[in-house]
Amino acid sequence: KNNIIVISDEIYEYIVYDDNRHISIASLGKEIKEQTVVINGMSKAYAMTGWRIGFAAASEEIVKGMSNYQSHSTSNPNSIAQYASITALQKKEMAREAREKMVKEFSRRRLLMYDGLKSITGLNCQMPGGAFYILVAIDDIIGKKYRGDIIDGSLVLADKLLEAVNVAVVPGIAFGRDSSFRLSYVTSRKNIIEGIKRIASFIKELE
Repeated sequence: KNNIIVISDEIYEYIVYDDNRHISIASLGKEIKEQTVVINGMSKAYAMTGWRIGFAAASEEIVKGMSNYQSHSTSNPNSIAQYASITALQKKEMAREAREKMVKEFSRRRLLMYDGLKSITGLNCQMPGGAFYILVAIDDIIGKKYRGDIIDGSLVLADKLLEAVNVAVVPGIAFGRDSSFRLSYVTSRKNIIEGIKRIASFIKELE
């Protein structure tokens, strides 16, 4: 009705678990397809983090405008990253097999982290259906103290976890929910187990 352009970040389209499946908003009809800019990249599904290759799909008019703007800004992905990306996109079967293996391992780590977090009194979380993060609710520990300092939100909790037990978390305030923090299970199972152990020991000290 209002001709709003939708920018849909679909970089996690292949990293889904259980019975979940990715559906692009651009696939829901001709009209919404014309109003959608799908953005994606190589970093997640193709394990090319840091290679700085992204891409977009949109109507010809929008893409032309994007190209005109980009030609006057700095954007210089190196040739090695470009050729690697082309190979990954062309060798679909090889990429699919590698990706499925990666997603299965992420799923195992997801379960490991989820079970560990659920065992800690004061923390709550939902089983992730995709990507490789868990958002942990800390409503039950907001207002508690750690060695005299009040945990009044995610920023303080993140600082204390880092200082006290050397565990880095992302404060939930960055995602609009201050009473939470985010963890990633891209790391090894050994690190996940150790990290959960350290978080549990920290939570036990809260008063």
